[in-house]
Amino acid sequence: MRLKLAGQAFQVLQALLERPQEIVTREELRQRIWPGNTFVDYELALKKAVNRLRELLGDSAESPHFIETIPRRGYRFIGSIAPPASAPSNSLEQPPICAFETVEQRADAPRSKTRKSWKLIAGLALAGLAAVLLWLDADKLRIRIFARSPAVEIHAIAVLPLENLSKDPEQEYFVDGMTDQLITELAKVGELRVISHTSVTPYKGARKPLGVIAKELNVDAIVEGTVLRSGNRVRVTAQLLSTSPERHLWADSYQGDLTDMFSLQDRVARSIAREIRVSLTPEEQARLASIQPSDPEAYDAYVRGRYYASQITPDGFEKAVVNFRRAIELQPRYAQAYADLAETYCWAAATNVIPGQEGLPKARQAAMKALEIDERLSQAHSSLAWVKYVYEWNFPEAETEFHRSLELHPSTSWPPLWYGMYLAEGNRIEESIAEMKKVQQMDPLSPVANALALTPLLTGRNYDVAIEDARKLLAMDHLNGLARWIMNAAYERKGDFSKAIDLQEETAVLYGQPKKAAAQSAERLRIAYKSLGFQGYWRVNLERQRSEWKKNPGEPYDLAALYARVGDKENAFVWLEKAFLARSQALIYWLRTDPAFDPFRSDPKYGELVRRIGFPR
Repeated sequence: MRLKLAGQAFQVLQALLERPQEIVTREELRQRIWPGNTFVDYELALKKAVNRLRELLGDSAESPHFIETIPRRGYRFIGSIAPPASAPSNSLEQPPICAFETVEQRADAPRSKTRKSWKLIAGLALAGLAAVLLWLDADKLRIRIFARSPAVEIHAIAVLPLENLSKDPEQEYFVDGMTDQLITELAKVGELRVISHTSVTPYKGARKPLGVIAKELNVDAIVEGTVLRSGNRVRVTAQLLSTSPERHLWADSYQGDLTDMFSLQDRVARSIAREIRVSLTPEEQARLASIQPSDPEAYDAYVRGRYYASQITPDGFEKAVVNFRRAIELQPRYAQAYADLAETYCWAAATNVIPGQEGLPKARQAAMKALEIDERLSQAHSSLAWVKYVYEWNFPEAETEFHRSLELHPSTSWPPLWYGMYLAEGNRIEESIAEMKKVQQMDPLSPVANALALTPLLTGRNYDVAIEDARKLLAMDHLNGLARWIMNAAYERKGDFSKAIDLQEETAVLYGQPKKAAAQSAERLRIAYKSLGFQGYWRVNLERQRSEWKKNPGEPYDLAALYARVGDKENAFVWLEKAFLARSQALIYWLRTDPAFDPFRSDPKYGELVRRIGFPR
């Protein structure tokens, strides 16, 4: 069988075969095949040449075995050529002839030695492929070339934001949700360190080289992909690339409706695990196959909920709750939706968007329902641990739930972050730092995670390092409110009140307060500090807090700490009692490590309060 291949398609194939498993960019192909002085629509010509090659090879752009399209970049030859089996020695039949015939081969003009050398190189490059075409079924051209790569050492992986091929902005929530879910599925593979969704989001639409991204995230491999949704029908493509050296490892595509999306994510996670030679434990296999929704509307509502919850804003929390509840209404045994609902209530309570007494019982109810349906949901165990810690004050059971969460899902950032805060606030500093290092490895670019990871530095009274690390975070995101709070608290606890006042003035202006008002407020603190020292600074803060409380009652622990700062022991204990009766979250977070209460720790009243709370020794 003789297969004809025109010049441009031949040159494209030659360029790809010269660098197998590597990306050949569109620009490189243009310079090679359509030089600058040639007037041609090379994009269209290149597309036609690649389509011709795929037609010849029986290949597919959606599920490639030979030529893979790298969106916005170029193409890559991903096949590995297997030699044809030898014909039996007693066979009298000659094998069918199969070769590529180029336009140049039909020309009659004399060739130069250079031209002959070029043809020889091209012929050798194509020889293996021509040989294997002898082996293909002539009628159906069955593929026997597989994109199978040698074993690579991959311990950390990042899923870049999937590309929305529909170009419909209304579908961004769905595509972001698919990215988030794929990360969640891969994180169920215990041997992998998977970068969190918040840390890959900054690369959405970015044109950075993969090697640069891999270095910034400290990963060995990257997953890229696309999503195209039309109604309830979805097509997803995904590919796995090792980054050092850059090499294609695996690719797949999938089409189905919304009810099939979890099976897709399961399939992708298993394929990647298999490709990088990770053996799934029976428990990991069970987690990948956990109960999933069958209602397309339920899945859509769930993905919307994830999209809004990830914003960590009051409006985002409100919309997330609405969508998770809608998903549960449509699919009553939707365990993952219950788990996400529980986590959303925990975050809303922790950030004071809703009172803890209102949000945490709802979080407990949702977490318990999730675990009733599927006991293996790490996220539900983590939320239940937080409820038992800050609302029920049941510290032994909280510790048990934290450990179960980490055991089930060690490759995501929120469980170790929450456990790390629990340890830091209990003055278990070294243990906390170890957990926070895990968080920073899995979520290196998250403003929230990285700021909260400084908690053990603050509670462990390592103020200089806390200030320096907070400064680094603010260099990347100067509006990081948590980093600003950590830095201000470290300045205050260190006794560097002048810098604390400067930071407060700067922060007030950044968050919208008029410059004149911010300057007047800061000047009042400076005068008080200059005349009365630290007592003057704390007394001004106490007056402000009392005035604010009359208009809008807030956290009683804050007033207790300020009374302690000015040495008013009697009022400090009055407000600590109010914090106890209100089941104050701040009381649980800070009482054991706040320097304000250092002079009170030997007082019997303090010991009695600790006993009533039930803090572990």
